[in-house]
Amino acid sequence: MSHAYPAPAKLNLFLHVVGRRADGYHLLQSVFRLIDRADIVHLELRDDGRVVRADDLPGVPEERDLSVRAARLLQAHAPAGAGVGIRLDKVLPMGGGLGGGSSDAATVLLALNRLWQANLPREALQQLALQLGADVPVFVFGQTAFAEGVGEILHPVSAPPAWYVVLMPPAQVPTAAIFAAPELTRNTPPLKIAPFSAGMGRNDLQSVVVQRYPEVARHLAWLAQFGDARMTGSGACVFASFETEETARDVLRQLPEMMQGFVAQGLDRHPLYDFCAG
Repeated sequence: MSHAYPAPAKLNLFLHVVGRRADGYHLLQSVFRLIDRADIVHLELRDDGRVVRADDLPGVPEERDLSVRAARLLQAHAPAGAGVGIRLDKVLPMGGGLGGGSSDAATVLLALNRLWQANLPREALQQLALQLGADVPVFVFGQTAFAEGVGEILHPVSAPPAWYVVLMPPAQVPTAAIFAAPELTRNTPPLKIAPFSAGMGRNDLQSVVVQRYPEVARHLAWLAQFGDARMTGSGACVFASFETEETARDVLRQLPEMMQGFVAQGLDRHPLYDFCAG
């Protein structure tokens, strides 16, 4: 029997680089907001103990696929023989800063935690998620979050209701290369946790990406006509927030033919939030 679950995108409402650890990892502060644009993860339970990918994902070998790795991590906490076939309907662009692969992996963890009756509490599932990447735990956390550390220290915050216009420049931005850029600001003063307000902070990675990817700069400039346009994550996607769906859709209707984008609503909670306790 096949089951289908959403893997929602995230936006970084701001992203500050506040330092660097001795191991080279950057220390960050950010607010993560989930939105209702999502990949769909199809899971078909097996009883032969195998985790298999049902279709190819171009450029991502099966052994590196975060969704496959997530299922194999959780197997240690599942009954003997628990297996699964995984198929992804990809909606979110790769290398776009929307967290697609990380969200897919988190949805696999959340869904299989219930389907396999592993019943791990949320904190334990977040620890497994961190082994897959710094962006995966926030999707298991499952709500608007102020993030610190490398992105794994998460505190719930509230954000006002919002609709977002998200543009997808035709570029895949390699995260590691942007963080390695010599011109990257790495000493933004840390913020104290406070109620989030629209317009707070900035994206420290944005200036680096704009210099290297003219298409990102062009999409930002177009969207900035209508509001506070920002890049999410390490790019390439850019967004602006609006108070009503009507306003957001009116902006999207004016999008030039050679640009791609969508309108999405901010989510207060992940659709699978109740799939684990704690």
